[in-house]
Amino acid sequence: MRFVNWAGNQAVVPAEVRTPASAGEVAQAVRDGAKAGQQVRMAGTGHSFTGVALTGGLLLRPNALTGILAYGNDWVRVAAGTPLHVLNQELDRRGLALANMGDVTAQTVAGAIQTGTHGTGREIGGLADQVIELELVLADGTITSVRDGDLFDAARVGLGALGVLTSVTFRVEPSFLLRSRREPMSFRAILDDLDALTGENEHLDFFWLPHTDTCLVKRNNRSAGPAAPPNPVRHWVDNVFLENTLFGLACAAGARFPGAIPRINGVSARLLSPSESVDTSYKIFTSVREVRFLEMEYAIPREHLGQALRETRDLVERMGWRISFPIEVRVTPPSGAWLSTAYGRESAYIACHVYRATPNPEYFAAVEEIMTRLGGRPHWGKLHTRDADYLATVYPRFADFAKLRDELDPERIFGNAYLAGVLP
Repeated sequence: MRFVNWAGNQAVVPAEVRTPASAGEVAQAVRDGAKAGQQVRMAGTGHSFTGVALTGGLLLRPNALTGILAYGNDWVRVAAGTPLHVLNQELDRRGLALANMGDVTAQTVAGAIQTGTHGTGREIGGLADQVIELELVLADGTITSVRDGDLFDAARVGLGALGVLTSVTFRVEPSFLLRSRREPMSFRAILDDLDALTGENEHLDFFWLPHTDTCLVKRNNRSAGPAAPPNPVRHWVDNVFLENTLFGLACAAGARFPGAIPRINGVSARLLSPSESVDTSYKIFTSVREVRFLEMEYAIPREHLGQALRETRDLVERMGWRISFPIEVRVTPPSGAWLSTAYGRESAYIACHVYRATPNPEYFAAVEEIMTRLGGRPHWGKLHTRDADYLATVYPRFADFAKLRDELDPERIFGNAYLAGVLP
């Protein structure tokens, strides 16, 4: 069976595919793979743009490892293959919610935390920072649970290099409402007001449309209610028609006529208008993403965000590229997970996208040069060219992670080509 990721830029034909339904079956697969000299990887739903989940050996699929296993007033234990959209719905049925999350919900729980999916938050970090316990299968086939210590801090964003996750326990809270305000702002106004924007909003996310001075700013803050969901027609127009159907047509037109992209982006900027709604948190956090793209994202120290944005804007204007996709900006507090892109520092994220049909490696490479000069850390599931030598300079616990991996998996049962490049 050929495995292809969502973006269509990564594919592999594994020697064997299994769909384990329990931690015991995962453990048996790991032992069988080791005995056969095969590397073993668990792939999620393929939302990584890198080859982090691939293997030509024994590929485990998570489809049977799903569902909520147990829960209490402030915690939930969930099978590692559960898609985030299913987790959101099941939590909501129980009157519970995650405190923060990203906007893509097709990912599995394990895939999202292992690659450092983060969302945006002034005080609340990404999914890995809401984990309170992990169950994983180690390279010797044993099943272990960890709640603290080095293995816990290393394995929360572990890239699948330390073991195969079989369940995750999250800290949760009672369901809550978010007030979402969306409005266009000028690029210049955002640069002038960055500190206030990030300081005054619990969750800030904005998108700059290249070749324009326009950004779409999303402010999400907790609300006491009452709920005021978006008008169904307006929601469809904004989230389905404008941001997906019409945007997909615009990208296709830009791919055929690149010179028209600045004008197309200008029209898109003029179509943006303010909106406000109050709804269940996960409905505000998440978005519909139907147009296929390639993405590179870097986390930089928060204090460098203004400089990075100015340099990126100047780069696009100077080089004359035609960029149809917006550049997304988010922020997070420091993380305690060793390989979290936010480890130990207030972080800002700059994500560059290109339409899948028109890759632009020169664009990604030039932006990457800006980000690495500012001490940037690439998202583990998104395109980048950094190797272990560079990564060791930006992750204070990188050597500790490598040492722990040597102890737990000296034969590299959980290795693959991607990990061979980013880890020692």
